[in-house]
Order: sequence, then C-alpha cells, then structure tokens
Amino acid sequence: MDWEKYAFVLRGKTRLKVLLALNKPKTPTQISNELKINLAQVSRALKELSDYNLVKCINPNNKIGRLYVRTKDGSEIVEFYLK
Repeated sequence: MDWEKYAFVLRGKTRLKVLLALNKPKTPTQISNELKINLAQVSRALKELSDYNLVKCINPNNKIGRLYVRTKDGSEIVEFYLK
C-alpha cells in the first residue's frame, strides 16, 4: 500500500467518491450523474487520480465517451478503505 496515495485520496472528498464509483468502466458524465456532482469537479478529480496512477482511461483516443477504470493501486486503496 502506498500511504501517500491513500492520504491523497482521503484529502479530497470528490476524489474519494469518484474512485469508489469506478466499480466498472464509466464515463465522466455517468460518474457525475451517479454522484450528483458537477462534471467539472468529476473531470478534475479524474485528472488528479490519473496523475497519481489511481485511475486510467481505457480508450484515450476517443474525444467523447472516454471510459475510466481503477488501476491496481486504485483498487488496492478502495479495498483497504472499505474494510
């Protein structure tokens, strides 16, 4: 477990919610609608989580309908958080 990444996720309520919501591949719009959070906030959280290698886009060449999933590190954090 990378404790710095874990602490980074916990410091941001939106980052934590977005990471938890990625139980399957989802678009930013799907996450926004599911969590009732502004799309700009979701996009920013995805960018931050991506910078920390906690989520990744699985179809980066698409301009519309990009799908995001948790990485191994992201899944590890979620599993630990939910214990």
